[in-house]
Amino acid sequence: MDDLPKPNFIIFYCDDLGYGDLGCYGSDEIKTPNIDQLASDGVRFTNWYSNSPVCSPSRAALLTGKYPMRTEVDQILSGQRGAAGLSSDHQSLPSIAKENGYRTAMFGKWHLGTTPETRPNAHGLDEFFGFHAGCIDYFSHIFYWEGLPVHDLWENEEEVWNNGKYMTELITEKAVQFIQKQGQDDDQPFFLYVPYNAPHYPMHAPAKYMERFSHLPWDRQVMAAMISAVDDGVGEIINALKRTEQYQDTVIFFSSDNGPSVEVRNWLDGTADKYYGGDAGIFTGHKGSLFEGGIREPAILSYPAKIPAGQVSDQVGVMMDILPTFIELADMTPANQQIDGESVVELVTNPQAESPHEQVFWEYNDQLAVRQGKWKLVLNGKLDFEEVAEDTIFLSDLEQDPGERINLAAQQPELAEQMKSDALAWYDQITADRE
Repeated sequence: MDDLPKPNFIIFYCDDLGYGDLGCYGSDEIKTPNIDQLASDGVRFTNWYSNSPVCSPSRAALLTGKYPMRTEVDQILSGQRGAAGLSSDHQSLPSIAKENGYRTAMFGKWHLGTTPETRPNAHGLDEFFGFHAGCIDYFSHIFYWEGLPVHDLWENEEEVWNNGKYMTELITEKAVQFIQKQGQDDDQPFFLYVPYNAPHYPMHAPAKYMERFSHLPWDRQVMAAMISAVDDGVGEIINALKRTEQYQDTVIFFSSDNGPSVEVRNWLDGTADKYYGGDAGIFTGHKGSLFEGGIREPAILSYPAKIPAGQVSDQVGVMMDILPTFIELADMTPANQQIDGESVVELVTNPQAESPHEQVFWEYNDQLAVRQGKWKLVLNGKLDFEEVAEDTIFLSDLEQDPGERINLAAQQPELAEQMKSDALAWYDQITADRE
């Protein structure tokens, strides 16, 4: 396409990042100058969604372009050794990139399986450094939260030890080294996946980041510190691209797997109170919820050589759109398999273009949801993992009520019934497809 060289690709993927926790998304407490600059250099989406309100399914959708249920990863996966995950029968972005001549690497959180056939290297990644589980201690790199504690830090298939090194900084360091090495080879483009585990619990940050936000209460301070460390890392990686003259020809996508967590385990003082250190902005719901706060995410797409800078798009996009978007941008040839996502290349290069989606669906733990134009319907909704919403059928006009405060189901009974019927039919079909 055009006369541009094959672009490089980088995906930055945070963990439990709230919609309101970046400067460019309205935070007046957390300063994120590097991420804000990335948004200025490309497109900032205001109606971008995760395919799930929890981590593993969101990541499966991002990397395969499919609805989570179609990948058999629709729940949070176990982090214990020997736990299976995403089958390599589902071709993923790194495997497609590798087959199309790309050097592929990942540094950070996997959470899509711990068995040899479901680990990162089985999915087309030439280089991997990071961990397999859903979370680890940021300094000891031990997974404590399920069964017996287990050390979880790997370089490809070899267990490695780096005690005392802050995980966010380790991820950045590895990514910068990779980019610098790639900058010495002008012939081979690269695909780089950088899934930071911040700001997921445990809430850990070195003093130098905590000191930047000493004026905030601890829950907000540590959240801001962890996000600030990510922002520094994004800045270092982008600077490495610029030093090696690769920035113009690199497609960068930045987002997060789901909304902020209110889990009591975020506290480190023994209290059993819900944690509200993360900010979902104006939205209802948190991690685990199909209301907007659980699934609407900050999302930025930059490609200086092709995508006009300074854009803000309010069109609907979803994580599963990234795979077909990258494929189109690099004119790659994917395997012959069903893809649910749609390319957003036209959307970000043509100011008159609209979302490729007429409807988008979600399911998670008995909840169903559908977005249709400005309308959003949630069935059996929860506000987090435990708190059940008062209304079992909740219809919102997101243009007038983006925070989902007013239920219009009684005022729009025909529309509510149509959207409910479509959501149930989609669920029945996708359930049948995986059997």
